[in-house]
Amino acid sequence: MYEGKAGRPAGRSRQHPWRGRLAPAVVLPLTLLGAACSAPGSGDTASSDDSAVTTSLGKGKVTLQMYAETGFPLAKALADEFTRQHPNVTFKVREDQFTVLVENAPRVLSGDNAPDVIRLPTMVDLVKDGLLKNLDAYVKAYDWNKFPASQLAQLRVNKDGQRGSGPLYGAGLGYSVTGVFYNKDLAAKVGMTKPPATVAEFESLLARTKKAGVQPIMQFNKNTAGINFPYQALQNQFTDPAEVNDWIFQKPGATFDTPASLKAARTIEKWAKAGYFPKDANAIDYTTMVGDFAKGQGLFMFNGDWESANLDTKMPGNVGFFLFPSESASGRHVAMSSPNTFGIGARAKHPNEAAYFLNWLHTDAKARKILVDVGGSSPGGPADLAVPKAKEGSVLASTLEASQQLAAENGAVDFTANATGSIFASAITPELQKLIVGQQTPEGYVKAVQKEYEKELSQ
Repeated sequence: MYEGKAGRPAGRSRQHPWRGRLAPAVVLPLTLLGAACSAPGSGDTASSDDSAVTTSLGKGKVTLQMYAETGFPLAKALADEFTRQHPNVTFKVREDQFTVLVENAPRVLSGDNAPDVIRLPTMVDLVKDGLLKNLDAYVKAYDWNKFPASQLAQLRVNKDGQRGSGPLYGAGLGYSVTGVFYNKDLAAKVGMTKPPATVAEFESLLARTKKAGVQPIMQFNKNTAGINFPYQALQNQFTDPAEVNDWIFQKPGATFDTPASLKAARTIEKWAKAGYFPKDANAIDYTTMVGDFAKGQGLFMFNGDWESANLDTKMPGNVGFFLFPSESASGRHVAMSSPNTFGIGARAKHPNEAAYFLNWLHTDAKARKILVDVGGSSPGGPADLAVPKAKEGSVLASTLEASQQLAAENGAVDFTANATGSIFASAITPELQKLIVGQQTPEGYVKAVQKEYEKELSQ
């Protein structure tokens, strides 16, 4: 569904991709496309100590300090399996609520007992303060360049403090993908026999669905702008995704006020006027949206794979998923996609063992199965490694297939919600709320977002 993710939707155990946008000044690294083409460390003076790097785990007893997030069981499940396979390595796991972890991370990382592996609430500031280990030596040692470039791009930070290029400072424990869930019974009712291949086909389905008396899209927009899911899905298709990433990465000269942003805003305005969103979308929160969709109150829902297991339980056999289509049937798929990001502390006592763990969870068959079963998302890693199978016909199987497709097409991008610490709360959410009820124009929307962006960058 965010550099930090701020509060998961009420009652959810999985992490919500907009976590960082719901807490002040927090941004979580996501999987990106953008400048991923640059070689690790390109344009950088930052370096890692290759001489101290080894890919051998050794036989000596080691206790890895892990600082993770309360209520998110994936990290501990992986740690337990790692110890089962490698009994000489045990984990001492400390967990805190995410907001506490955000506050504590700088102090904990600078202390004498700094964690070896830490859930990253932010990245840029921790890199600037020298609190995270530059992982480039491990990229070379483990050949992480075999991972799809977009999988690691946002986990890079250059000497100017911009994400998307430069040395690698993190890795993902699972890689989520966003797209469109659909109700199979309602799809059959409106004559949808397969997912749309183009934006135009998708819009045609919306019109046909509305005419049939079915709610086309069930989407939340209360407190946090859930309609930014379809907005950015459109924006990603109307321009080179690198242009979107440049703005998120705060590259000089990048702007939100572009023809693609305006075209996406006009499309959202058109959909709202046509009744494709619920009339009371601004009063619908995330949990209500998911519940209403599961009850059959909408053909489509823009969301992420973290809801796969939940929907398989509530709508067994009756929910599908597809990546939002491009403007042309032959176009590349592009979608917002994010990892649950962990890094190695610069003062870690066991960085080699920590890096071994990060490589293991991407490449070991049992670890990858845990990432699917417990995390509910693609395990990432080398594109030629098979993704563990989910139950045939399940929506989890569909989202895993979509993740593989996105990786193969190198089409993962960041969320615009991560452009600055407050852009989502201060501009995107309130301005989208006004846009869908006719209190803001598409032109006004893109200019308001850019104005807030410039304001925040000037502070």
